[in-house]
Amino acid sequence: MAVFKVTCVALVAVTLLYLVTLGVAHPVGFNFGWGWGSHGGNGGHGGHSGNGGGGYSGLSPEYYQFSCPQANDIVMSVLHKAIANNPRVAASLLRLHFHDCFVQGCDASVLLDDSATISSEKNSGPNKNSLRGFEVIDEIKAKLEEACPQTVSCADILALSARGSTVLSGGPNWVLPLGRRDSTTASLTGSNRNIPAPNSTLPTLLNFFQRQGLDEVDLVALSGGHTIGIARCVTFRQRLYNQNGNNQPDSTLERSYLFGLKSVCPSSGGDNNISPLDLSSPARFDNSYFKLILLGKGLLTSDQVLLTGNVGKTMDLVKSFSDDEGLFFQHFGKSMVKMGNIRPLSGLKGQVRKNCRRVN
Repeated sequence: MAVFKVTCVALVAVTLLYLVTLGVAHPVGFNFGWGWGSHGGNGGHGGHSGNGGGGYSGLSPEYYQFSCPQANDIVMSVLHKAIANNPRVAASLLRLHFHDCFVQGCDASVLLDDSATISSEKNSGPNKNSLRGFEVIDEIKAKLEEACPQTVSCADILALSARGSTVLSGGPNWVLPLGRRDSTTASLTGSNRNIPAPNSTLPTLLNFFQRQGLDEVDLVALSGGHTIGIARCVTFRQRLYNQNGNNQPDSTLERSYLFGLKSVCPSSGGDNNISPLDLSSPARFDNSYFKLILLGKGLLTSDQVLLTGNVGKTMDLVKSFSDDEGLFFQHFGKSMVKMGNIRPLSGLKGQVRKNCRRVN
């Protein structure tokens, strides 16, 4: 009982600390320029990628070098203020990029509001009452329109914001191909179908990623983005009370962690109560997420099955990333570039929206 009380208090304390701490790390001396030819931070990775291979699909790290050379500085200035004010924003923006790219490619379709011709992806099961950070994107877009009208796309703003949020949380930098254009359509159906659920099994996760041209290394590396951010009770309640339909908790959950989570997430009600995805450093981008998985303290089913799913080499990757933060950072950067290259619109396809929430 004493252990239970201590664990409950500790988990609640960590959750509260996450909500109030600034907990944001700037790598000392980091150059917030474009980053081509340098890796900055702690071992970020550049290089070619593709949805099934094939370079940048018309993208280039130097895309705005002459048309809007200050674009990244503008993005970073807004992110700096937003994340200092609320560290949760970093994880929200990272997630926005992921939820965008997995639905008809990295085209900023996730940002479109409902209209006469648009059924917004914001209303899908994975996104409704869950996705955040839209106002930060709006602010970045407004400042970019002032500086470089109709030049920097909303899709590239999402990619730049994901990288910037990672760096400002203490994570790696990477060379980022740019030149995506914005869609004139959204896919509510695609959003419901293509974003894996938090209770997904490992084969299901691998299938979702493989459909996007991503492999098991990408799955484990990108899952490491859960080193920052929080999750709502509704996304992990099943693990605590009825994982396999037998009214029993997930046997892979470490017991004291389980009791602490139950204090935050009751069997009914409290759907929007929150818990950090990374119990030990919820606002810092590091490799503690993998260390916690090895201890049975992955929050979501989709986190813990990377170790326990017994498919492929995900278990070995979890152990490798737990042992070597630099290796994780390198692969995370590489996989972010690869994900950011999922079916981008480039050249004359799509448009550069003036307002990210609606087509021109």
